[in-house]
Amino acid sequence: MSRGRELLRYVSTRLALAPVMLWLISTLVFLLLRVAPGDPVDAVLGSRAPEEVKAELRAQLGLDQSLGKQYLKFLWDLVHGDLGLSLIDENPVTGIIGRALPASLELSVTALVVAAVVGLAVGFTAIARSEGRLDLAGRFYGIGTYALPPFWVAMLAQLLFAVMLGWLPVGGRFPPGMVPPEGSGFLIADSLLSGDWRALQGSLRHLVLPACTLGLLLSGVFTNALRLNLNRSLRSDYVEAARSRGLNETQVVLRHALPNALLPVLTIAGITVASLIGGALLIEVTFSWPGIALRLQESINQRDYPVVQGIVVVVASLVVLVSVAVDLLVALLDPRVRY
Repeated sequence: MSRGRELLRYVSTRLALAPVMLWLISTLVFLLLRVAPGDPVDAVLGSRAPEEVKAELRAQLGLDQSLGKQYLKFLWDLVHGDLGLSLIDENPVTGIIGRALPASLELSVTALVVAAVVGLAVGFTAIARSEGRLDLAGRFYGIGTYALPPFWVAMLAQLLFAVMLGWLPVGGRFPPGMVPPEGSGFLIADSLLSGDWRALQGSLRHLVLPACTLGLLLSGVFTNALRLNLNRSLRSDYVEAARSRGLNETQVVLRHALPNALLPVLTIAGITVASLIGGALLIEVTFSWPGIALRLQESINQRDYPVVQGIVVVVASLVVLVSVAVDLLVALLDPRVRY
């Protein structure tokens, strides 16, 4: 079988298994929300509301039905692309996610760029002076940034750059008192397209601190991955063969060792950006960033079942799509990969 057919079969299999994976995740979230302590009716009306009022609202929301009927209705709506209405404010869940997701994507992509640039630079510099002080510092950096508590680092960054120095805002996504530009929800892109330079400046000032904080915390992953793979490549037979042909060390590293070492890093980048979409909860909470993770945390506290279920389904779908795309890209770039 040719390589193209193998790749097509692999992608088709992954895409065919994606609905099964999403069904399992959705079912698990549905069941966990129902067995978790707390009543969404109490979250809406308060625990001291009359029982007849609670019963009326519970019937209106369909929570008085059996678990099986609720589950079948949930699956039916999900198959038809209907994520339901919020139990708290009765707004469509798709609209809630549509407003929150661009903020998380903007933060995640910017943080990923910061993490990749800083992490790869530190990793490459460290391996260039293998077993020296720079290499030791790179190891400490890779371990330390990954191990630091995100909320603690975020509060230190706020204290230093926002409170003491006053360079950047403490939190939020846009300057209060200003009207954000309309469009896709990506404030930087919308500001550029509309030519609103004040909005662009305000968006960037609010984005710098949370994105750099999250990016620096993740950069250690790229540092360790590049160090490990580049060190392994430099000791491989094809690199030794390149050296024996008289190539200098710079050519050996840049043309032979580095391209092969970056392929696993590409996979890590794909996994990181997928997990960042819903995994930056502590950063979003600390910086009051109105993203999908902050909305998920609020919905869990309010027992807002449809919003929680909708966010999990959307994030899981994005993770699956990004994973398949990264696997396809790695397979196209590396002819050694077989499926």
